[in-house]
Amino acid sequence: GYYADRWKKMLIANTSPTKAYFDTSDQDPFCMYNYLLDITTWNKSIRRGFIQVKITDYAGNTVESEMNSEASTFQQYKRVKILTGFSQDIEKISKISLTFSTKTLFGPKHKLRILQMNLKSLNNPER
Repeated sequence: GYYADRWKKMLIANTSPTKAYFDTSDQDPFCMYNYLLDITTWNKSIRRGFIQVKITDYAGNTVESEMNSEASTFQQYKRVKILTGFSQDIEKISKISLTFSTKTLFGPKHKLRILQMNLKSLNNPER
């Protein structure tokens, strides 16, 4: 790894193309693939909770995002941007699944109605 204050000098000095991952996972090869999830919700009531994203490719390979440690607040017609990280990269996504959770054991279960959603790869912005 590189110290945060010296990474640029170390990587730019290399003549071969180098990729740097600043989020890591506990699974080999340890790099995280980051996506920006941009959601506009339709619920009239304010919902507060966590979103887990699952993406699938055309061959049926599936990978789930890491759960964010901080809850997001969803209001009607308000855009929310969430950074999601995956331990594997999926090049051609055929299906996106979202799971909304409040992480409470008791109380009513709430649904989150999605009006609009966009998922963009930060590692490969052309996707």
